[in-house]
Amino acid sequence: MDGALAAPRGRARRGPHPAWIVAAVGFVALLGAAGFRSVPGVLMDPLHQEFGWSHGTIGAAVSVNVLLYGLISPFAAALMDRFGIRRVVACALVLIAAGAGLTVFMTRPWQLMVTWGLLVGVGVGSMSMPFVATITGRWFVKQRGLVTGVLTAAGATGQLIFLPLIASLARDHGWRTPSIVVSVAALAVVPLVLLFIRDFPSDVGVRAYGAEPGSAVGVRTTAPGGAARALTVLAAIVRKPVFWMLAGGFAICGASTNGLIGTHFVSAAHDHGMPATTAAGLLAVVGAFDVAGTIASGWLTDRLDSRYLLVAYYTLRGVSLLFLPVLFGPDVQPSMWAFIIFYGLDWIATVPPTVALCRKHFGEDGPVAFGWVFASHQIGSALAAFGAGVIRDVQGSYTTAWFVAGALCGLAALLSAAIPVDRKAGAIAGS
Repeated sequence: MDGALAAPRGRARRGPHPAWIVAAVGFVALLGAAGFRSVPGVLMDPLHQEFGWSHGTIGAAVSVNVLLYGLISPFAAALMDRFGIRRVVACALVLIAAGAGLTVFMTRPWQLMVTWGLLVGVGVGSMSMPFVATITGRWFVKQRGLVTGVLTAAGATGQLIFLPLIASLARDHGWRTPSIVVSVAALAVVPLVLLFIRDFPSDVGVRAYGAEPGSAVGVRTTAPGGAARALTVLAAIVRKPVFWMLAGGFAICGASTNGLIGTHFVSAAHDHGMPATTAAGLLAVVGAFDVAGTIASGWLTDRLDSRYLLVAYYTLRGVSLLFLPVLFGPDVQPSMWAFIIFYGLDWIATVPPTVALCRKHFGEDGPVAFGWVFASHQIGSALAAFGAGVIRDVQGSYTTAWFVAGALCGLAALLSAAIPVDRKAGAIAGS
């Protein structure tokens, strides 16, 4: 046993189970990653005005970010198995801080690609949703779905905290100031990670939360192969149709959230005369309701069929996107507030049931398998971030992008409905 979480030998442990401390620090760490991810959508117009870069050029840099955010994640999950959660997450936060800080010196589009794209993309990808799957898979048996929802909501909470601040700082002090603020915020989380996160419950002499005596959950094991294991797992799961169903649906999830709304909503609202700070505030409200929606989704995942939850989420999201083009205007009308609240509840509610399905269909390889499913999410995000920017440059509006995304959500619902029951695990519901 080592570190701040360890209890003295022979003395009963007092206070909360260490799993809750690890989850709390993981939540804070995910906030740090979320901070810089919220920057591009707010700063798109200031960068366009200062440097004259097109929306397509800026959107391409964002695409590199979200693509790496996804493609790095399965390798990060494998590295967490090999070298530990603490080391990987601490290094990831340092990369995010470096990318955010170096942004203030850029003057060329390729530098935007290196900072926003490469450094921050690798950093946030190393502590993305597979990080959540790893923590919940090792530290929790009871309440696993609920904790998955809470940790997933950290990204939305980070958006809630940082978006209004970034928009205000950019308006009052220029776009470089919020980049520095985000860099410092990400760096400040590193000591918490090093002090409080441990890799396995057995490292501090406890069982996973809710585990029965003798359970193998939470007992330290060493996974061979390091990052190469990610490729080994991929070679195995691509032979299973369920992987393509999950990956296809999650790619559409990414396209219809981070890639489209997260990147282009502020710019689209500004096209209709809405101030950027107002639009950023609306996205922050999306983040607020996403916290409630994702936690509720985690609670439901512990109790209901995860496939049917995904069908409901994708269907409702698609319908809402079809209505969005007529809701924009210089002022925020009640209809727009209805969209923001409804869409916020659905924003990333798809994550807890998708994590549960990966765990059920892929067993111990579940976190790495989810890393690859999440990679598809970011491929969809990247295509949407770039494609919507091109549509805006060519057509002068984003209307076509909203309609395409709505139709794709219908396809995601069909893919989710086709996912088979894992006969070995029994019913899909729960975790």
